[in-house]
Amino acid sequence: MNKPITYSDAGVSIDAANAAKERIKRLAQQTFNERTLTEIGSFGGMFDAAFPNLSQPVLVASADGVGTKLKVAFETGIHNTVGRDLVNHCVNDILVQGARPLFFLDYIATGTLAPETVASIVAGIADGCRENACVLLGGETAEMPGFYGEGEYDVAGFIVGIVDLQQVIDGKRIAAGDAVLALPSVGLHTNGYSLARKLFFEVAGHDASTHLDALGETVGETLLKPHVSYLHALEGLLDTGQIKGLAHITGGGLTENIPRILPEGVGVTIARDTWPVLPVFKLMQEIGHVPDAEMYRTFNMGAGMVVICSAEDKQAIQSHLAARGEACYEIGRVTEGSGEVLIG
Repeated sequence: MNKPITYSDAGVSIDAANAAKERIKRLAQQTFNERTLTEIGSFGGMFDAAFPNLSQPVLVASADGVGTKLKVAFETGIHNTVGRDLVNHCVNDILVQGARPLFFLDYIATGTLAPETVASIVAGIADGCRENACVLLGGETAEMPGFYGEGEYDVAGFIVGIVDLQQVIDGKRIAAGDAVLALPSVGLHTNGYSLARKLFFEVAGHDASTHLDALGETVGETLLKPHVSYLHALEGLLDTGQIKGLAHITGGGLTENIPRILPEGVGVTIARDTWPVLPVFKLMQEIGHVPDAEMYRTFNMGAGMVVICSAEDKQAIQSHLAARGEACYEIGRVTEGSGEVLIG
């Protein structure tokens, strides 16, 4: 008699999925607030959307992933930082329009579901949600045998935030003469890892455990530094009207992201050496003799969020950030132009 074939014979463990779900449920519940109307495990998450304090509430949504930074997580076996990466990247993407996060959903896909690994990823996601006052409302964990290599997975995040229509930051008021400020990054955040991995691991022959004096730590520690959320730094400024534009410096670097918020008729001139370029960027450029233009359109170069404001409001913004213990650098000016960012 032929042996009955089960789902586990195809490589999918329902028991492992159930174990992971129980851990995820406990982690997600730590992020719930009074607006959360459903438990983890429902077919859809429900969230109270009544905002009587806003005259014209606008929902702002975004989705993103962590990219090939995950390859470093696979090599090191450290998985909780990529969860924080996921949340903070998405928070910053809606922050540039003045929105505060409401809730977050995640998607984790793997070939063979390992409850410990999934729990570590979601623990990082839950930490990021709590730090940003955001509810982890739900998500999906998919086990797909044969689709991913052993020990590999992919993650994606989906965020919804809210802003009053009158407080939307859209860059339309940006004008020649405005100041360009930068809030520092702590590293690559979640962009440029395909080039970074090629430089460190292929060209230089390092691995994640290699300690480099130029970095003061291992390559893996540098590359896995979590993406920074700028919500805390900018809270208290978003509704003042002092910020004309915000640019999250992600894929495309400074030269490709700043133009996304510029109105017609203006450009930006950035002065080198006006903010600290982190050692990791200098080292990568040395390893691969990478041209300056390629560095500035691939990496954030130490500037994770750009703030554009009038020259008259610059001091007030800098003082606000200093009072919160946040560094801020004036790196350039808005000029008349055709949307280009010139770095000189």
